[in-house]
Amino acid sequence: MSGSIAVENPGRIGEVVGEVPVATAAQVDTAVRAAGAAQRAFGGLPVAERIAVLERVAGSLEDDEALAELLARESGKPLGDCRGEIRFAGVYLRWAASRAAGVLADAHTDDASGRLLLRRRPFGVVGAITPWNAPIILTLLKVGPALAAGNTIVVKPSPLAPLAIARILARFPDGLVHVVHGEAEAGAALVSHPLVRKVAFTGGEAAGRAIGALAGKAITPAVLELGGNDPAVFLADADLSDAAMDRLVMGSFQSAGQVCMAAKRLYVPEARFAEFRDAYVAAAARVVVLGDALAPDTTVGPVISAGAAERLRALAALGEPVPLGRVAVDLARGHYVRPTLLTGLDDASPVVADEQFGPVVPVLTYREEEDVLARANAGELGLGASVWSADEDRAFAFARRFEAGFTFVNTHGRTGMALRAPFGGVKRSGFGREYGEEGITEYTQTCAVHLPAAFRAGGAGMGAAAYPA
Repeated sequence: MSGSIAVENPGRIGEVVGEVPVATAAQVDTAVRAAGAAQRAFGGLPVAERIAVLERVAGSLEDDEALAELLARESGKPLGDCRGEIRFAGVYLRWAASRAAGVLADAHTDDASGRLLLRRRPFGVVGAITPWNAPIILTLLKVGPALAAGNTIVVKPSPLAPLAIARILARFPDGLVHVVHGEAEAGAALVSHPLVRKVAFTGGEAAGRAIGALAGKAITPAVLELGGNDPAVFLADADLSDAAMDRLVMGSFQSAGQVCMAAKRLYVPEARFAEFRDAYVAAAARVVVLGDALAPDTTVGPVISAGAAERLRALAALGEPVPLGRVAVDLARGHYVRPTLLTGLDDASPVVADEQFGPVVPVLTYREEEDVLARANAGELGLGASVWSADEDRAFAFARRFEAGFTFVNTHGRTGMALRAPFGGVKRSGFGREYGEEGITEYTQTCAVHLPAAFRAGGAGMGAAAYPA
């Protein structure tokens, strides 16, 4: 397959933002081989020289208004959100650079048991397939640690929002980062390439299954961060203040709810349902403005496609809809879906049982904590969750019982993230971690060099077939 892909603005039907070429399998092969050739020299550089690359690119991400506007137009995310994503990507690269030397340092042990050296070695070439909903940070979460560890990387961005991230990746030195564009065929050629030694993917479960199968066939290790159906559980003593509810509402509707870790199903005590509903609606009136991505007041933009919008409107019809926030755009102009709180549903409803990935959020009630815990843990996804309580110890005790890779306390989403905290899923939400030191070590292999004490000069020795003591 060859040709090009038109990148469209989801907030302005018919507006083409740009085009990218579709890479053939042969072009993917060329990119991987070029990355492999560059890695042999790059991987041998001192770590200080490798992390300097990250720092230089991080410095280029400050106040890049043209880049933010491009990201807003191709993704539909509000301009302020796009500015924030770009700045945060720079913050992350600097953080990874500041930690990499310590994380990647050799570990020596020399004691009565012998001498042991543990080294963290790069894989070689990493193949990364990245999504459209936060393309800059979710790509640099892979590129930064991979390069710091001494790998080179080939990235296939989502064809829905490839333009801004491609511009950033072009700022890395020649040979270290290669970009190929395309659909599933280009991704398959990348993942199955024999010179790709590690795969990193963020996206939906269906694509994750296909990528995991290809990686497994090639015996290539992978980091897979897949979807989530995150529960937000409010305990009986939860704070329903304006500030808390504002955080929750934006934890559901940032990026029009198209976030893997968004709060996607809300559980509140039956006795506080009316209070919660009214507080949620009031918060949405304060913080939700549905509009064009480039309008200054917009906080929620369109969803990514006409198909996504149609699916979400069908989900909204399943319950009793409560429209939220203010509409500041002609809804027919793009793929706009009114943020909606759904009541009158049970756990079997598709909008509760499955990840909706959009601005349609159900709220359900419960009576007993054991019951809501079981309901929150139901299903095969386990990416994020949140618990809300005025008692910090009570919240942490409840959180320990979630089946989730990351649990937020008294917030949900990006306001609850931390650079030092590893993020990833359990169950079918994937495996491997990003952020934290674990997000750096994912791109290394631990190699050991060992001299048992018995075979040192003057050692006592042992039998030729003896087990270690």
